Amino acid sequence: MKGKLLFFILIVSLILVGCKSSSGEMLAFQETKASTGVSLDTQLMEADFFADNLVIINEEDNHGDDAELTSDAHLLVNITDNEVIYADNVYEKLYPASLTKLMTALIVLQYGELTDSVTISYNASHISEPGAKLCGFEEGDVILMEALLYSLLIYSGNDAGIAIAEHIGGSEEGFANMMNEEAKKIGAVHSNFVNSHGLHDDNHYTTAYDLYLIFNQLIAYDTFHSIISTSSYTAKYRDVNGNEKEKTFTTTNRYLNGKAATIEGLEIVGGKTGTTFKAGNCLMLYSKDKNQTGYISLILKSANGDQLYSQMSHLLSLISE
Repeated sequence: MKGKLLFFILIVSLILVGCKSSSGEMLAFQETKASTGVSLDTQLMEADFFADNLVIINEEDNHGDDAELTSDAHLLVNITDNEVIYADNVYEKLYPASLTKLMTALIVLQYGELTDSVTISYNASHISEPGAKLCGFEEGDVILMEALLYSLLIYSGNDAGIAIAEHIGGSEEGFANMMNEEAKKIGAVHSNFVNSHGLHDDNHYTTAYDLYLIFNQLIAYDTFHSIISTSSYTAKYRDVNGNEKEKTFTTTNRYLNGKAATIEGLEIVGGKTGTTFKAGNCLMLYSKDKNQTGYISLILKSANGDQLYSQMSHLLSLISE
């Protein structure tokens, strides 16, 4: 009898150990599968870390045939009913430009404190890349994390991105490590981030599907809704001498700043823009129809800003079809 009891305890222990290790090994499992040539959608469906409220796009659903959509990748998902309306090239690795800032925002909302005072460093205030969008913060300025997050998402300030990264991650490299670790946790395993802002680096990339996973996490936060729906924001802070300063930033989203026509029957809550020479023009949105059905839409690498918004309007028109 005693021998049977010991045998039973041993079997139960082995089962428990196996259960404990399986979740920790899932990412390694997926990477191994990728190297064996198993289709990506099969990997995603077999990955047990995917929640029930996420859409998994099969390969047969990933071939858009709309001649008006000529950018490199397009995605439109009904996130209320978990339905794919349109998907095209969503698993190709592409440069995200400032859509990178969505991952930065997710780290802030998960691990940062919006009430923290952040001191702008030399690095954050001395970005020299031509064409980089800057809020204009100066070394020694002290500003709340909340104001930096607004400036990051509304105006797409790259200096705000570096300030956030250094405050939360200790350095840009440390923060990028946090971004990559968090991306893997949510299943965005085909991305690699090397900075918090999206200025070009050949080793900094993502996919449309990974961005969908990141954005889907963000819209669970009321703070994110509040920020992306804001058309103009005034950041108040102090300079190195303690003097009060303020800067007003207008959203880069043409649907919110009046430069693109609204779409009948659809409320565009907000989203994020992104542009670099190699990434092209990119846009990701959260929208709701009159029934409060939610939608995530995304276009990557459009040829120019005008085409980006005309194609996004066309993509969103598919909702009513």
